[in-house]
Amino acid sequence: MVVPPPTRSGSRGMLPPSFLVGSARAGSEVGGDRPSRRLDVTVFGCDVDEAVLFREKAPALGITPVITGAAVSQATIELATGNRCISVGHKTDVTNPLLLALSRAGVEYISTRSIGYNHIDVAFAESIGIRVENVAYSPASVADYTLMLMLMVLRHAASVLRRVASHDYRLPEVRGRELGDLTVGVIGTGRIGAAVIERLRGFGCRILAHDERHTPGADYVPFDELLRESDVVTLHAPLTADTRHLLDARRMSLLKPGAVLVNTARGALIDTDALLHALETGRLGGAALDVVEDEEGVFYADHRDRPVESERLRRLQRLPNVIISPHAAYFTERALSDMVENSLLNCLRFEGRNHG
Repeated sequence: MVVPPPTRSGSRGMLPPSFLVGSARAGSEVGGDRPSRRLDVTVFGCDVDEAVLFREKAPALGITPVITGAAVSQATIELATGNRCISVGHKTDVTNPLLLALSRAGVEYISTRSIGYNHIDVAFAESIGIRVENVAYSPASVADYTLMLMLMVLRHAASVLRRVASHDYRLPEVRGRELGDLTVGVIGTGRIGAAVIERLRGFGCRILAHDERHTPGADYVPFDELLRESDVVTLHAPLTADTRHLLDARRMSLLKPGAVLVNTARGALIDTDALLHALETGRLGGAALDVVEDEEGVFYADHRDRPVESERLRRLQRLPNVIISPHAAYFTERALSDMVENSLLNCLRFEGRNHG
């Protein structure tokens, strides 16, 4: 199996759909990039935290950001008219008809504020003259969160915290497991997977890995062998046509009885139906999921007063050995700052290469 390099952005509060135009200070030099003239960049799907950072960082790069909380769509495309570069989040698919419309509006470059770009057909975009690039951000954000989820699921934290919330302070029925006694399989060893391996080494556990690229600190083995040998399997692969349902029913059956899964990459890497069967029959010991297949329209929204329509997500949440968080692993101050700055720098470099 080939696990290509890259494989995220998200939010708390969203800006209203109306847009705000920031000010710019042209001629500034950051990282060796100096714009020859003012550069306007339309920033779609921008939440409040990101907007603050865009307004803070853009002027020093000679960029005027046109900021909107609305996702890029046929209804909002006019905000990009006249701007060659746009920045988008990962939460909305940029469809091929929309790419065509963006091209007609003069857009030549899309910077997605995420490592993953499965929400954009990159090949189609390039075929109509639009270049798409992702951003790098602190791998520690997701790596730290991955280790936290790993420890929580091994120590049955979800059920313990639920009981304490109802003032039941008895010890759990099932004892936890110590990471140092276990074998951990890491699928995908790009920047984030490598950072996870670096952290795991401090626990003294046996570390297996699978990827075309190798990083120090792990024993690389075939994919099926990793599944058979690992007590914990953690996913750090990008979502592509080849990796969709990477863990399907057949591969799920190879996992050790009692093994646990951790996913902080993309929900569709796991066949949710196969996962539910393995959990509900007791074959798997648990799962910690920061991403799920049915997260669109649920994650990043307040559902306290309205039902969650995804029946599979509701089934997962009812299980006492499953931890779910709302695609939040990346969400640190440093990572968010990296995303915004690198999205702007991407646009600046594109402009310098192609229109300088």
